[in-house]
Amino acid sequence: MFSLTVAAVVFGVVFLAELPDKTALAGLMLGTRYRASYVFVGVAAAFLVHVALAIAAGSVLTLLPHRLVQGVVGVLFLAGAAVLLFRKGDDEEEVKKPADQSFWKVSGAGFMMILVAEFGDLTQIMTANLAARYDDPLSVGVGAVLALWAVAGLGILGGRTLMKYVPLGLITKIAAGVMLLLAGFSLYEAIAG
Repeated sequence: MFSLTVAAVVFGVVFLAELPDKTALAGLMLGTRYRASYVFVGVAAAFLVHVALAIAAGSVLTLLPHRLVQGVVGVLFLAGAAVLLFRKGDDEEEVKKPADQSFWKVSGAGFMMILVAEFGDLTQIMTANLAARYDDPLSVGVGAVLALWAVAGLGILGGRTLMKYVPLGLITKIAAGVMLLLAGFSLYEAIAG
């Protein structure tokens, strides 16, 4: 059964964690070069694949004992918060410009860029953790996909404007704080469980 609460929590966590990531910058770069709708279709499809893989991994975790899963999820959330707080700026990756502006070339370039760049990314791991934590693949999947699509849309359409008003460091700290809270809840459940 679909839970709007779980989807909203997942949306918030994934959105905040993905916003300071290279995806928004990649979307911004592609969106300034090519038709935004073509870029978004490719990026959205790649995120759908990533979330499906993360949900599958999280569903496998639910087969393990609950206390063990909560402990592992808590530790992984702590690690994710540490990555957000202590990482250095990512090097921007070069994107080759498609030979033409056709739908298939542009959306294909967006799809391949995100598929490769985001594989094993923090938000994919977080989505697997959230799927294991809530044992609600549909709600987690919907929340994660919508969050990733929202970040991609922001990056494609207005990343530069957003960054003028909201410092990237603040967004990163808020995302890390949310992850620390989730780590605390998960570790509490593992110990008290």
